[in-house]
Amino acid sequence: MDDPCATPAGLMPVTAARERMLAAVKPLEGSESVRLDQALGRILAADVRSPIDVPPADNSAMDGYALRMGDLSGDGAELALSARIQAGVAPEPLKPGTAARIFTGAVIPAGADTVIMQEHCREDHGRVVFEKLPKPGANIRRAGEDIGRDSRVLGAGIQLQPQHLGLLASVGLAEVAVRPRVKVQVLSTGDELVAPGQPLKPGQIYNSNDTVLAGLLERLGCELLPTLQVPDTPEATREALDQAREQADLVLSSGGVSVGEADYVKPTVEAMGRLDLWKINIKPGKPVAFGDLGGVPFIGLPGNPVSVFVTYCLFAAPVIRHLQGRTETFPTPTHLPTAFDRPAAKREEYLRVKIIEGQLHCYPHQGSGVMSSVAWADGLARVPADKAVASGDSVEYLAFTTLLE
Repeated sequence: MDDPCATPAGLMPVTAARERMLAAVKPLEGSESVRLDQALGRILAADVRSPIDVPPADNSAMDGYALRMGDLSGDGAELALSARIQAGVAPEPLKPGTAARIFTGAVIPAGADTVIMQEHCREDHGRVVFEKLPKPGANIRRAGEDIGRDSRVLGAGIQLQPQHLGLLASVGLAEVAVRPRVKVQVLSTGDELVAPGQPLKPGQIYNSNDTVLAGLLERLGCELLPTLQVPDTPEATREALDQAREQADLVLSSGGVSVGEADYVKPTVEAMGRLDLWKINIKPGKPVAFGDLGGVPFIGLPGNPVSVFVTYCLFAAPVIRHLQGRTETFPTPTHLPTAFDRPAAKREEYLRVKIIEGQLHCYPHQGSGVMSSVAWADGLARVPADKAVASGDSVEYLAFTTLLE
């Protein structure tokens, strides 16, 4: 198809392709309430506001003595000790002209305005000698100092991490509203593929794509429907796609979108719905398809294992994040110097690289079937089309830790 964003070779640029995919899908509607212990990795459905102040009352920042600074005349002054205040109790008001022994986290008694740390004090027969005085108000955590009542604690669209759950627990929430999980149906095509653990016959290879995609989708918090193994026939392809669109929020295939005589996914999608784009200016992974199956988005990934991994990171994962309603769909790359030379390529390359002593090192074999390159690497280096790389040049780097979450 003609496209104003297409490259001279008729291939769509990577960024333009991703933007088109994101513009074509809408976040899933609805939400559900789950317990905090079930919310890890889920996407927050709405802003959360605190029902309380945190801390709920003024409290001591350390072990020491609570008093009113106006009762002291200077260094070396002393006061009678009138109370002992532990954390977790409601104290009586401080008796005028006295000090109270107080411990970290304990509520400041009415009448006190300062806590003096115990290292600067000395008890002597029921009295406390203050050897060094702080400024008034020292060592007190004020009510609402961390979080104010009705203030926004977390914003909608974030993926909940352990620290977020701890924050929600700190304001007393036991449940939180999250977006629904994205149901993904994976179609695995190719008569040559055999499940791991089975003996290989001549011409067959083990199917690693299913395992990789299952792990990637689980990492993003998707609900993975049982993978459909699709024989290389038009009838089987049509039946699988029809079943997939009835039960999934996203249909994801590996293989079958190139131009071979046995590649039936692309023409079948076109017959059942529409194909919005096909062929992207990328290496590895040029044959990536995106379209619609009667209201259900479809992404067709290439068949080679490395191409599956790379194109999933660059296209499928952002679409899934958008369906989840996340605020950020694609990470911002960093820039790092290279420790390798690379000749210019016609397509935009995503090299498997590893950071060693602050430089990007390139795996020596970058073929689309070399899965060991992905296992060795810790991220991808983006090299624009028609650009050579010399050792020491700065290039964009995308860490797997940011691409996969």
